[in-house]
Amino acid sequence: MDVKSAFLNGFIKEEVYVSQPPGFEDFKFPDHVYKLKKALYGLKQTPRSWYERLSTFLIDNDFSRGKVDSTLFTKKVVKHILIVQVYVDDIIFGSTDDSLCEEFAEIMQGEFEMSMMGELNFFLGLQIKQMNGGTFISQTKYCREILKKFDMDTCKEANTPMGTSCYLDKDESGKRLNETMFRGMIGSLLYLTASRPDIMQNVCVCARYQANPKESHLTAVKRILKYLKGTTSFGLWYPSDASPSLIGYSDADYGGCKIDRNSTSGTCHFLGCSLVSWHSKQQVCVALSTTEAKYIAAGNCCAQILWMKQQLEDFDIFLDNIPLKCDNTSAINLTKNPIMHSRTKHIE
Repeated sequence: MDVKSAFLNGFIKEEVYVSQPPGFEDFKFPDHVYKLKKALYGLKQTPRSWYERLSTFLIDNDFSRGKVDSTLFTKKVVKHILIVQVYVDDIIFGSTDDSLCEEFAEIMQGEFEMSMMGELNFFLGLQIKQMNGGTFISQTKYCREILKKFDMDTCKEANTPMGTSCYLDKDESGKRLNETMFRGMIGSLLYLTASRPDIMQNVCVCARYQANPKESHLTAVKRILKYLKGTTSFGLWYPSDASPSLIGYSDADYGGCKIDRNSTSGTCHFLGCSLVSWHSKQQVCVALSTTEAKYIAAGNCCAQILWMKQQLEDFDIFLDNIPLKCDNTSAINLTKNPIMHSRTKHIE
């Protein structure tokens, strides 16, 4: 659902005065100003006042605000739960009981001027296809728009987003590129990683050279676009019968950056058999051993697991003893017995 003129619904607490709008001047008091009671578009306080108005209304109607995500609201009725997620003036909601959805739509339309959009099939660039067996999320339309935007819609396809022999560096002797164009390509690809974890690591590697891009960096980005040309319909599948069990995987590319020798951490998290979180990020410190690199990556993965565990509690999913998978024996032993060792003394 969409709230019409959402920001005009908020009440402001501060004293704000505006001049008389053209065509509505009071000729008896032409120098007077108006004191605002409600928010207007363009004021810094407007987004906050709208959120306070909406959250107060939902809490008054027996909703609970999320412990982690303040834009998430839940309402529990006996064995059923109603979930409401707010993004500015767009609201998506779902429930295990259809009557709760109908009741929520009623109270919202009674309080605000709303537009009901029906079943969710497109949200913030994500194409959502709901089926009996589960939900498929993709960005096919956006992917094709990227290819057309950068004149790659007729290019040849590539089987992988990056070759195994591709090692990027500053390429100081290479031909300099238009920074604006290169940054636009990286920004577009980063937005695509919301549903395409298969290009996450490659895009993040190319993004390191936005300050001074060269021809070799553009070649690497074009290879990613060629890969997308043949995989525009790829996406994520979330089966409806997946078990609510969380598991995390971590890995690291030891000393993979040729410039500063920093390692790259990579993590992914599955809820049942569904991939729900992933990231690839260069480590902020230089690891002096594979043990250090893998241990730092596992620490990042653990932090994400703890955050997700708390988030899942808002959905009435309580998990204990969540497994974290790491393929380095020394890093695993270090978590069991954190002793001082020459290979690990540099870890903060």
